[in-house]
This record gives sequence, C-alpha cells and structure tokens, in this order.
Amino acid sequence: MDNSDRNRKIKICKAGPYRVTGDVPLLEKIIVPKGNGYVYEEGRQLPQSGQYLLCRCGRSKNAPFCDGAHIKTGFIGEETASREKFEDRADLLKGPGIDLMDDHRCALARFCHREKGTVWDLLKHSDQEDLRQEVIQGATECPAGRLVPRDRQGNVLEPQYKPAVTVLQDPENGVSGGIFVQGGIPVESADGSLYETCNRVVLCRCGRSINKPFCDAMHIAVKFTDKKPRNI
Repeated sequence: MDNSDRNRKIKICKAGPYRVTGDVPLLEKIIVPKGNGYVYEEGRQLPQSGQYLLCRCGRSKNAPFCDGAHIKTGFIGEETASREKFEDRADLLKGPGIDLMDDHRCALARFCHREKGTVWDLLKHSDQEDLRQEVIQGATECPAGRLVPRDRQGNVLEPQYKPAVTVLQDPENGVSGGIFVQGGIPVESADGSLYETCNRVVLCRCGRSINKPFCDAMHIAVKFTDKKPRNI
C-alpha cells in the first residue's frame, strides 16, 4: 500500500465542503437514456490534484469545486444520515435465483430500470440466467449502492470499483446529480467518526438533502444545476 492509498479519504468539513485526499481521480459522467434503461457517457475532463475541495452547499460558481460560497450563504450542512450498517438498514428481497438487499437510499439515477423491466420485477424471474444477470447489472450500476445482489450463500455479487470520485450530470431531468464515490473510499464525518465504507455511494452536492451527507435526489426537486449560479 502506497502513501496515496493510506491517505485516501473524503473528509466532511463542518458547515463546509468535502476535502478529498490521496490522489483520487476526479471524473464527470452523464446519465443517458438508452432504450428502456440508462448508461453512463463520459463528461468533461476535470482538473486533477492530490487533494481538492468539492462544493457541498450547492452554491459554488466554480462547481464542482468549493469557492467559499458556504460561508457567504450561511450553509449549515448538518449530517443527519443513520450510522447503522447497510445490512441492518436493508430489507432482504428473495428471488428464485438471486437475492437483493435494498436499503432504500435512492439518488434516482435510474440504472435499476432495465430493458425488460425494473430490477425488482426481474428479481421475480431470476431463475432465468439472462434475467439474473440483468438484476446483477442493474443493481451494481446504481451509484447510490441502494441495491446489493447476493447469492444463496450470502456472497455479494458485484465487481469491486476502482477508487474514484465522479460528478454526475442528468440532462434528461435538466439537473446536475450528486457525487458518486466508488471503490471503498472512507468518508469521515465532521465529528471525526467514519461512515461505513462502501463500494458505491452518492454524496449530496446540492445542499438540500435531508439525509446528509448522502444524496436523496433532492437535486431533482430543487432543479439543481452546477452550470449557473442559483438562488435558493
């Protein structure tokens, strides 16, 4: 393990931005409809750095980076999300060929919508190999990590993402999405404690989630976009 691995972390600054350390790649991806489902397309090439500050209040004029707008606007950003582990929060949904854990944290990225139906519909027919694979793909492409597929022995069936931080854009809804954190990057609370490390999770960057620091799709309700200044 090199120094960047040891230093890799997202620190939530009290009433301020996310501080990302450890040479984490910063990407942008666009959620695009394809048939009855969705795919990612590559977005802008963003500046890279060993550490950087990402806006959490939703008011920066230099998004996705912090420009100090949280100070001018009196952003509070209190963290309200449960600290329970995923397995304690999630419901177990059983199918004939595969099971799903569902903790209902949704960023409305819509990758659970597949060509032949939603992941929940397809789960009922998961004894068919092609639909079983659709369930796995639809669940594991969800950036929020809401759905986790498991086999009958309880083994998690998803690829391990490489560490990266990805800014999401959602032109179909005319909004900018949250911050997709992938690959098990630790997220540290403003109080110094750690959230459960996850392979996939989406952090709020519109400043309006009621489940901070995690995205709850409020960026759609408030029409958040990082392309121009807003009044909230």
